[in-house]
Amino acid sequence: MLRPLFGTALLAFTALTAAPGVAAPGPATARPVVVELFTSQGCSSCPPADALLSTLADRPGVLALAFHVDYWNRLGWVDPFSGAWATARQNTYAAQWGADQVYTPQAVIDGATDAVGSDRSALETAITAAKADPSVPVAITAAADGLQVTVNGAAPAGSVLWLVGFDDRHETQVRRGENAGHRLVDRNVVRSLTRLDGWTPGNALSAARPAGDQAAVLLQAADGHILGAARL
Repeated sequence: MLRPLFGTALLAFTALTAAPGVAAPGPATARPVVVELFTSQGCSSCPPADALLSTLADRPGVLALAFHVDYWNRLGWVDPFSGAWATARQNTYAAQWGADQVYTPQAVIDGATDAVGSDRSALETAITAAKADPSVPVAITAAADGLQVTVNGAAPAGSVLWLVGFDDRHETQVRRGENAGHRLVDRNVVRSLTRLDGWTPGNALSAARPAGDQAAVLLQAADGHILGAARL
């Protein structure tokens, strides 16, 4: 499903200075490939993509995250997991790529490329290609007072560190809208996205636990490319 791009809803990847300069490319490190699915319970074409994401959610080497956008809420069913911040993140990708539309279900792989979220072949191809990219090691661990996040390498100036809170699984009986009468199962539903400022390479940064029963951290370049990721 297509919709116009909301130019006023952009979530800017604002400049954040990390280490000066850019780390020289090195061998790819073992870290998960990030697959972000922009979806909605009010979108009739989204359930097959949600089902595919459910299979990726349990796959080692992949961090699958479901961002529920809010622009289909007007069709009669308000997605309980939707938020303007999820829509803003999708619009930011579109702006960075020069696209004049966003759509659901859209899968964004490592912040660098996209595919229709229900297209298994396209997703598998993009995930395989992303595994070859060099990355910056990041880590997230539990602490007595919350979380500890560490970037274990230099990153380009303007890179942003994001803390993601998400729930493993939700089951919803949809009563109205395009999916009325269906019981939908959503996996790795993102409940919060928080920018972590003040980090420096090699030093642990304390953070409060985010909304959601699970947590992950993403290191993202100014152009949207995911440089590193780790799951608690």
